[in-house]
Amino acid sequence: MAFQILAEVAASVTDLKRDPMGTLREGHGKPVVILNRNEPAFYAVPPALYEAMLDQLDDLKLAELVRSRLGEPTVAVDIDDLIAEAGGTGV
Repeated sequence: MAFQILAEVAASVTDLKRDPMGTLREGHGKPVVILNRNEPAFYAVPPALYEAMLDQLDDLKLAELVRSRLGEPTVAVDIDDLIAEAGGTGV
């Protein structure tokens, strides 16, 4: 059976067990596919990339919300009024 590999670097579960941090370093900041019996078992993703992925997902959700609100009536707001209402100084 064929599998799509969505990473440039692949390692076995054995490699991961032997040297987890070295296995991740081999990816040079990109995902590493971990293979179990030559089948993708999971992807190891460095923290910076994981954070960027979550940020992109959040951006997609916000964009969807914006699109869903297009055409709705708007309300004029003065930022100074909002600051005064919140008890802030505006500085």
